[in-house]
Amino acid sequence: MHTCESSAPAGPEDRRAGMLPPAQCATRRTGMRDCDVRSALHAKVLAEHHGQADTLVVDELALWYGTARVDIAVVNGRIHGYEIKSDRDTLARLPGQMEIYGKVFDRVTLVVGRGHVLNAMAITPAWWGIKLATQGPRRAVHFEQLRPPERNPAIDPIAVAALLWCAELEQILLEAGALRGCKGKSRDFLSRRVVEALPFTDLRAAVRSRLRARGNWRAAARQT
Repeated sequence: MHTCESSAPAGPEDRRAGMLPPAQCATRRTGMRDCDVRSALHAKVLAEHHGQADTLVVDELALWYGTARVDIAVVNGRIHGYEIKSDRDTLARLPGQMEIYGKVFDRVTLVVGRGHVLNAMAITPAWWGIKLATQGPRRAVHFEQLRPPERNPAIDPIAVAALLWCAELEQILLEAGALRGCKGKSRDFLSRRVVEALPFTDLRAAVRSRLRARGNWRAAARQT
């Protein structure tokens, strides 16, 4: 059972572009690191989204009650997940991530180092985008689109609803006139009740709206 926790007040540092601070690089070894790729994605690929009032860009978005976290999520008219696998990573966790990401995201882009390209192309679903990340002689990270992302054909509405906190789910049920008997229930119970109460299109729009409006992303780490 996934219980609900209260949220601490959001500080101003939690509100910058709707983001959590990017993961820090804990190593000084040579070669391209995950945080190099993440910083370059924010600066080059996602820069225009950071300036859009109707778009949220957030690092480490928790999925399926915290059993997985996508490296970067972009939330606007759709939810697009970006997962990074630099050459310092392995693809060992990717099959499990593929299963969970396939329940939640409208689109997914896998960003890989050169050493992972062939395996990534072979094992990921055809609707996943593949973006190659390489590092130039001055350590700048460059991107090349190898396969464009397409629409996810099999989103799970319960997994989408489970992106929200209990209070957010209860508010949706209240607005739908379906909160009776649901106060204080688990996130899993509330997620399933929201799916029963709303048409899928309305559910997806409500989830995206609540995510974009959320300010206290530091509390998100405690509510998974």
